[in-house]
Amino acid sequence: MDVRSPTNSLLEFRQPAVRHLAWLCSAPPLIHSRLSFQPSDYLPDHYLDLLRDWDRAPETGPALLREPPQKRLGFYFERLYEVLLTDLLGWDILLKNTQIQSNGHTLGELDFVVHNRTDDRIEHHEIAIKYYLGFASNGAPVLWYGPNARDRLDLKSDRLINHQSRRTHQPETLAILAEHGIAGPLTARIFMPGYLFYPLAEALESPSKTPDNHLRGWWDYADNLTGTDTSSWVQLHKPHWVGPWRQDTLPATQEASQEIARINQDQIPRLFSELVPDGQSDGWVEQRRIFVVPSSWPTQGR
Repeated sequence: MDVRSPTNSLLEFRQPAVRHLAWLCSAPPLIHSRLSFQPSDYLPDHYLDLLRDWDRAPETGPALLREPPQKRLGFYFERLYEVLLTDLLGWDILLKNTQIQSNGHTLGELDFVVHNRTDDRIEHHEIAIKYYLGFASNGAPVLWYGPNARDRLDLKSDRLINHQSRRTHQPETLAILAEHGIAGPLTARIFMPGYLFYPLAEALESPSKTPDNHLRGWWDYADNLTGTDTSSWVQLHKPHWVGPWRQDTLPATQEASQEIARINQDQIPRLFSELVPDGQSDGWVEQRRIFVVPSSWPTQGR
């Protein structure tokens, strides 16, 4: 099943950080394996009520949600994940962003080592948030590239499953864990939610090696959007790539077309949200999201 649009339960949240956290709780992973971690398997039944309380009265929620968001999406995603683990699940974070070194060289990093109190087990969690655009050329199999085309879904999945998740098997990592009184290797979990973006103007033939259940967006080249009505589009800036967008004000009718016109100049893909009036309020909410890329994509990034 493809998850084509955000649910109303996400768009009800007016505080962006709370809405982003709610998205984290429910977003399907882009990697389906025995290592995949799904927060909904562990969240308490009342977690949405708790998020609604934090949305209505932000001062009652976790302090991390009230801090200014980092511009780097990965750092912001880690902060949300920390809140998910500690304030919603009630688990303990034993180690975070711990570097693994050998003879002065960095071998890698452990994202999180946590005490899963539900299963009473110490776990190693590797996390990422990703956005991939489906691309097929001359009948070749579909490949899923990131906006930076050096990133690819199949390569990232392989690295997470076969390399990053196995870091607690390394002697150097076992020594670090032992210093903290933790016996390894540890049960590994992978959490990688995100979106898969499909070509706006054409159908992908047999989009293979994609998860059955995923959030869906669209993408197109800037050149193809000449004459397209983008008056209800808004550009999404990080960290607002996370989860659906909503706003109280009318979209600036010329802003999106001006930003699209710059894409071939600076060679930077941009993410847009197409908005529709919210039937429950006077605001505007996301109907779909569209990545717009320069004409050289994906070759310029490889």
